[in-house]
Amino acid sequence: QVQLVESGGGLVQAGGSLRLSCAASGRTFSSYGMGWFRQAPGKEREFVAAISWSGGSTYYADSVKGRFTISRDNAKNTVYLQMNSLKPEDTAVYYCAAGRSRRVVAGHEREDAYDYWGQGTQVTVSS
Repeated sequence: QVQLVESGGGLVQAGGSLRLSCAASGRTFSSYGMGWFRQAPGKEREFVAAISWSGGSTYYADSVKGRFTISRDNAKNTVYLQMNSLKPEDTAVYYCAAGRSRRVVAGHEREDAYDYWGQGTQVTVSS
């Protein structure tokens, strides 16, 4: 079992930055691929970014490429999402997810590649 707790959300002006963190419990964190998804009001949850167990492979949605960076610290059981140049359309609840690394690498945009989900953290970007 892996439990995930997100933090770092908040209200920021357009053009600003936020860093989300996702702290994971469990001794096997380093064996999991990790992902970030988001869900805006009235919309389906969508893929944002993912990272392999080692951090050697990263993946991004086209909408955030060049602005967001995913990273992980296996010693701290934590994955991060650095979000720069934020836009009002980035407003959403952001969810952290964990899955077996091979499945995440193969299907990182798919929710069924992930076994565990956090409760989410709200990010609001004002114009």
